[in-house]
Amino acid sequence: MKKKLLMYTNYFYPEVATTGQILTELAEGLAKSFDVTVVCEIPSYAQEIEERYKTQKYYFEEYKGMKVVRVSVPEVDKKSKISRVKYILKYFLNCILVTRKLGKFDLVFTVSQPPILGGILGTIGKWFTGGKLMYQQMDFNPEQTIAVNYAGNKLVLKAMMWFDKRSCRKSDVVVVLGRDMQETLERRFKGEKCPKNVVINNWIDEQLIHPLPASDERVMAFRKEYGLDDKFVIMTSGNIGLYYDFENILKIMEKFKDDDSVRFAFVGDGGVKADLMEYAETHGQKNVVFIPFQKKEDLVYSLNAADVHIVTNAKGVKGVSVPSKIYGILAVNKPIWGILEEGSEAWRIIEESKCGVLVHAADYDAMEQSLRDIIKQKDEFVRKHSTGREFLLNGMTKDHCIEAYRKTLDEL
Repeated sequence: MKKKLLMYTNYFYPEVATTGQILTELAEGLAKSFDVTVVCEIPSYAQEIEERYKTQKYYFEEYKGMKVVRVSVPEVDKKSKISRVKYILKYFLNCILVTRKLGKFDLVFTVSQPPILGGILGTIGKWFTGGKLMYQQMDFNPEQTIAVNYAGNKLVLKAMMWFDKRSCRKSDVVVVLGRDMQETLERRFKGEKCPKNVVINNWIDEQLIHPLPASDERVMAFRKEYGLDDKFVIMTSGNIGLYYDFENILKIMEKFKDDDSVRFAFVGDGGVKADLMEYAETHGQKNVVFIPFQKKEDLVYSLNAADVHIVTNAKGVKGVSVPSKIYGILAVNKPIWGILEEGSEAWRIIEESKCGVLVHAADYDAMEQSLRDIIKQKDEFVRKHSTGREFLLNGMTKDHCIEAYRKTLDEL
């Protein structure tokens, strides 16, 4: 008989957020070995909730043989802290209430989203269900909050740290997404016993996301639709949010606004997108293009439409999170302009795979010079640094990572 696994993940199919796609694929993979029940929110990442999800507190569904329990949440304005708090609290409380109806489980999986409450939710789920707990640290908080000055109340931050450390202690294993995050966990518990932990990278489905020639019909159609034809395209794809320093990167791009041979493409959505669009328009950056989130089945075409991809984190985010977009870029074998902190997991991957150039986060003079070099030597840059896919296939594939989760859970 299969062990029963309860998974908490706020984003789940059909959500377009990268986190939702990864955790959906993880659930699908684990369902081959475990009897999986997923507790998640109703689809709301695009900020609009369908009418069919506005009448009940819980929705009991099935997805690929798994039980899925969707809990109601309010529509959220991602630029409003109050709106975010209301959304998070309702999700958290509804998850607790529905867990009491689900019975016993052998295993519980939770993720560190929403911040802090994801970990608390897992410990409560462990208490209610009697299962062993795996806590996946997608992002470390309050470290992430501190890094971008999102909240400055020291008492609040101290309380956040206490609660999340407690969640780590209550876990039977903590999963971190990179070597730098493992170092952060060890620093948290310096002088104390560090919880059992394991490094398992995120992934992309490398069978679906793979290199395509520039002549591919769908790639050409994407480039034509968004004015990228015959341009050297430097792209960022994914969350356009608080933790990436896009505001200052856009100011670097402004220095190249008269170069019509280049297009800077922002593909996706997030909390700072509207501000970036306003700045680009106000400052006459006609070679900056904003493109909507792409459906999972279309991602292979948009990623292949770029000549170079940007992977970035704001200064202070080292050891706090790993930008998941890097795996899709490796999969399509595109070179990377990396704006990161030295020693971060993404920095190490780019360095080890030789798939791009690296610039220290917040070193804006070096950013400008490296961008000039990339554009000036574009053909040579692309030829030299198209090395990521081979690196990905050597131990970072979807199946490899999901098997690491399965094995770790089975050993609890």
